[in-house]
Amino acid sequence: MTHALIVIDVQNDFCPDGALAVPGGDEIVPGINALMRDFDHVILTQDWHPAGHSSFASSHPDKASFDMTDMPYGPQVLWPDHCVQGSQGAAFHPDLDTDRAALIQRKGMNPAIDSYSAFFENDRTTPTGLAGALKNLGITDLTFVGLATDFCVAYSALDAARLGFKATLHQTLCRAIDLDGSLNAALAEMRAAGVALA
Repeated sequence: MTHALIVIDVQNDFCPDGALAVPGGDEIVPGINALMRDFDHVILTQDWHPAGHSSFASSHPDKASFDMTDMPYGPQVLWPDHCVQGSQGAAFHPDLDTDRAALIQRKGMNPAIDSYSAFFENDRTTPTGLAGALKNLGITDLTFVGLATDFCVAYSALDAARLGFKATLHQTLCRAIDLDGSLNAALAEMRAAGVALA
């Protein structure tokens, strides 16, 4: 009972026709559902932003979606409004088997700071509480799937490795945004941090 599957942000807004659609984001759902049966625990994460979040381009009149800006915690990509709390876009993809989830970890709720990782806000120090929950369950090994490989999945896997978990990325059940080479950069960073790329 030490191995958990972490399903990152398989939500409507990250799937085709969503506000921040990841190419092929819906294609991974059947494979994720099938993989769930192989794990003792399944954890789902859910982007859960308040309206007007500071990471939204619409909150910066002089900026456009995918522009960069400097936040007090460092560089930040400005995104289209997405995964607003309670919206249909924030809901899990309707075909995702949410019944298997032992825990749903919501993130990005602080309006002043984004949260890619399931473990920390983007200041890389404020915890979400997930690490403690996993340790309380005796979980030592984590496999990551979901959206998007180069942002929320990569940040989560990197933080897992940093926290001492054995982290594996299941590449075929992830999809990437790939902004200006961000996918290759994320894969290289994960390899260097000891994340297994399966």
